[in-house]
Amino acid sequence: MNHAQKQDPAKTIHPLINMLAQLQELSLVRSEQDATSQENHMEQLDISIKTLTEQLPIDIRTLFLKCQKKDPLAIVPISNNVCCGCGLALPIALVYAVRACEKLYQCTNCARMLYYPEVRPRRVSHKQARRSEPRRAGIARFSSLSLMIPALKGTERDDAIAELALRMEHEKFVDNGAKLVEEALQREAILNTAVDYGLAFPHVRGVEGGGLTLALGISRKGINFEPGDKTLTHIIFFIVIPTAASVFYLKLLAGLTQTFSKKDARDKLIACKTPEELWATLTKSTKQTIV
Repeated sequence: MNHAQKQDPAKTIHPLINMLAQLQELSLVRSEQDATSQENHMEQLDISIKTLTEQLPIDIRTLFLKCQKKDPLAIVPISNNVCCGCGLALPIALVYAVRACEKLYQCTNCARMLYYPEVRPRRVSHKQARRSEPRRAGIARFSSLSLMIPALKGTERDDAIAELALRMEHEKFVDNGAKLVEEALQREAILNTAVDYGLAFPHVRGVEGGGLTLALGISRKGINFEPGDKTLTHIIFFIVIPTAASVFYLKLLAGLTQTFSKKDARDKLIACKTPEELWATLTKSTKQTIV
């Protein structure tokens, strides 16, 4: 077999993996719309999902739908030789085979389809809390005072997202803020993450190496998240999500939406002038909805 022939399988598999990842992302976006009770784009999403599904080879389509019936995550990346879906350490031979991309492989434990990702931003694991420290509860499990920005400098969507993402890097929660911004804007291009009540939830999925993490920024003047839309966004939750937490993210999204659909709760956040006030207000407001 000559060199050109050896490259043929990868040329077929790479586009297929991209198609599967795109299809899965569209399905997750649809679930996000459900979680925030947004129905405006459901028909558009359903058509896109149906069209993309029908473009898959029959055997791959059958496998994808079978996996998706068990769990929304049908195809997951490998990170540090571990399946990001179930956390199993994979045999090195399987990792190399997936990386070679000659065909689609499945995890030997959870049966999800696997792919080897390009270089992506990673969550930086902080040192474990001391035993004497109380166990974090509620929103404090996913955020911290250092990730609160009571007055965003950015007046445009992209600038605000960059400000929050780079704050995560500066505070050593992630290792590549610029790449994080790039991927967050790619997600916005699918369907903007602004919802009702002046809230927005820009996010990046597949940030491995730690837990789900949230930064919060406030814009009193308001930011337009979609060209042509007169609705302004004042409260922006920027979230990075490891693959395994994709489903839990929907619960967090629903809890935040439930809390801040109330004008009084929103007004209290927007009135905060310091990170300390914003953090205290956020943790108190979500005490019943984020457990």
